[in-house]
Amino acid sequence: MSQNVPLALFVGIPNPVLDADEVALFRETNPYGLFVGRRNLKTPDQVKALVAQFRDAVGRDDAPIFTDQEGGRVQHLDAGPWPSFRSFRDFSRLADHDMDLAKHALRLSSHAMGTMMTELGLASGCSPVLDLVFESTSAVIGARSFGPDPERVAALGRVVVDSLLEVGNLPIMKHIPGHGRATADSHKERPVVRESRAVLAATDFKPFLDLIDTPWAMVSHVVYAAYDEERPASISPVICNDVIRGELGYQGVLISDCLFMESLRGPLPERVRQTLDAGCDIALHSHGTTAESLAAARAARPLSAESLARIEAGKRRLGSLKVDVRQLHAEVEDIFARLPQ
Repeated sequence: MSQNVPLALFVGIPNPVLDADEVALFRETNPYGLFVGRRNLKTPDQVKALVAQFRDAVGRDDAPIFTDQEGGRVQHLDAGPWPSFRSFRDFSRLADHDMDLAKHALRLSSHAMGTMMTELGLASGCSPVLDLVFESTSAVIGARSFGPDPERVAALGRVVVDSLLEVGNLPIMKHIPGHGRATADSHKERPVVRESRAVLAATDFKPFLDLIDTPWAMVSHVVYAAYDEERPASISPVICNDVIRGELGYQGVLISDCLFMESLRGPLPERVRQTLDAGCDIALHSHGTTAESLAAARAARPLSAESLARIEAGKRRLGSLKVDVRQLHAEVEDIFARLPQ
């Protein structure tokens, strides 16, 4: 395994601190990044210490640490020290009354949430969700979506992308090329979408196309039968290369959704290899034991020159705006409190 070029892999850990075996493993294998969740995030000082510990283990001061921080029910910084942020559905409902006010409130919220993460050393909250939502959509999306209208999803998603970049936090649009037509939860089973190419291009794919300059994108574990009847997007060269890179023209970093999700099949090493072979720049497993991280690392490969160039291009777009997290969060809540009931 290369000690100079990081592996094309994000790893997860079970606890709020790395143990000696994890430190030794990450020092030896050099995974590109660490993914953390509620189990790893307890207090600001603890999070900063974990970030420093991982970076020391891999020997890179800029090694990225990601989490899931969208707002609503998907926000892993949800303990006492941190404010609770609203879901994307809330901002879409505000847009029903006043689109400009919704964009203003969403900008404030995204600035606050991005700053909160940046101050902790977390490089991204893996947001925004650009999936559409319909009556038939799996409940796994639900309030995480801005709604069924691709133009509204793109317009509000643009606010999130630009606002996160302004405060130095990396936006990651998900779940490309769209989870909204899936009626099953890809955490639990393999969803198959059977809509035509024309319908997908006009609906689910459109927000991603409109925000095609977003520096990172997370690939879904959904089968799009019009393109590939057998393989979910994350392990499909047809979707990753012909659709996302070709038809949509995406040039940023592609990271898989979590490899432990049950839409994928086979042992973890096979899932890592399939994801990277399909065209994802990086494979993600968001939790796991030391043994699982070792198995994933053995199956991974160093980041390619193309992937490294995509990563660096994204870094160059990060701004340095500073905001008061609590003040902006309070302003957002005041906007919602003043809405007619």
